[in-house]
Order: sequence, then structure tokens, then C-alpha cells
Amino acid sequence: MSVPFYVSPEQIMRDKADFARKGIARGRSVIVMQYDGGIVFVAENPSRALHKISELYDRIGFAAVGKYNEFESLRVAGVRLADMRGYSYDRSDVTGRSLANAYAQTLGTIFTETAKPFEVEIVVAEVGTEPGEDELYRLMFDGSVADERGYVAMGGSAEPITSSLADAWHDGMDLGECIRVAVRLLGEHGEEHARTLVPAQLEVAVLDRSRPRRTFQRLSNGRLAELLG
Repeated sequence: MSVPFYVSPEQIMRDKADFARKGIARGRSVIVMQYDGGIVFVAENPSRALHKISELYDRIGFAAVGKYNEFESLRVAGVRLADMRGYSYDRSDVTGRSLANAYAQTLGTIFTETAKPFEVEIVVAEVGTEPGEDELYRLMFDGSVADERGYVAMGGSAEPITSSLADAWHDGMDLGECIRVAVRLLGEHGEEHARTLVPAQLEVAVLDRSRPRRTFQRLSNGRLAELLG
């Protein structure tokens, strides 16, 4: 009788984590930043149909890197959960924290109980009525969640971009300044050689604090060109 091949649980978890990290590292980065009027999402994404940035609910946005089909399934599930909770109770009961916790549970279950983990990293952002009430939650492929302050970078070049953002970001930045910083860093760290990204290569959206309910708004190429000008 043959002896079953044994792999320790620790080794399985390490292999899964390495697999997911390599998949995420192949994706182009996304930057999420607070500005004086809300929260801005900036991604290098030439596709006009396959979005990395989306709305989840009234004041809550979603950004992701990794495999599109996997993070798109998470986005759809988040929208359904938010709609159901808002319809069953009250719209104010739908919060970024509750959605981040739901995503953390889902990703954690997938990571531990399935052979292949999701190759995704996501941010759930909620804009408050005041800057101090803004919330940014970064979720990893294994379900771990972190409450971030000011800015988040995800994807293949996340580490050098985060290091640069630590020096470049400050309270009270306006929208144009945030977008220019984000686009510059994506161009510097996205490839082996620095590039100048143009509006057609970008996907940019905001959670605008001044809007009464539906705060999510995508920025057109013309508006981007004006802000980058």
C-alpha cells in the first residue's frame, strides 16, 4: 500500500500566498487618495469597458487589481449585499466597514478552503461628510484587512509607489494635485522605463463629498486633460 504524499499546512499556505502575490504583481497599479473634496481613484487602464474602479453604493467606492473575472465577481456580490441591506433596513446602514468585513470573510474562506486563492487585492472606500470621516479599507487575497489613512497603492508597483506617496501626500490636497501626483507615480513605476501617461490610458473616478447621495462620478478624458494640464 502506497503512503500518501504529505505536505504540511504551513507549506500549503505559503504556496498559496506566493501564487496569489505573483498574480497580483503582474497587474498594473491602482492608487486611491483622499483630497479636500472627497476620495479619488486613479488606475492605468486603457480599456473603456473593463473597469477596475466602480461604485458599490451611495457613498462607497471599489477599486481592485488582479484577475478581472475574480474581482468583478466580488464587486457584483458587494453591490447585491449593499442593495439588500439598504432595502431591508435603511440606506444609512450600508457602510464601508460592513462591506469590507464581508469581503474579508469571503476572501479568507476562499483562501483557506479552496485549492486556488483569488489573485486579487481590493480597496473599499467610503467618503464622509467631513474629511476626518473618510474611510479606506485595503483587503488582501487572504482576507486580511487594513484601515488606511490618506492613500493606498495596490498592484505590481505598490511598494515603490507607497514609499513615494508617503513624501508626496498631505492633508488638504486638491483634486488636480492628487491626480497629477498619482499619474506621475504610475508612469514612473509601471514599467522598466518612466512613461508619460495620457488620459486615454487612465481610469479615474471620485467620491465627491459635495454630492447629496450618489457621490461616485467618473472623470471624462476632457476633464482629466484639464486637471493634468
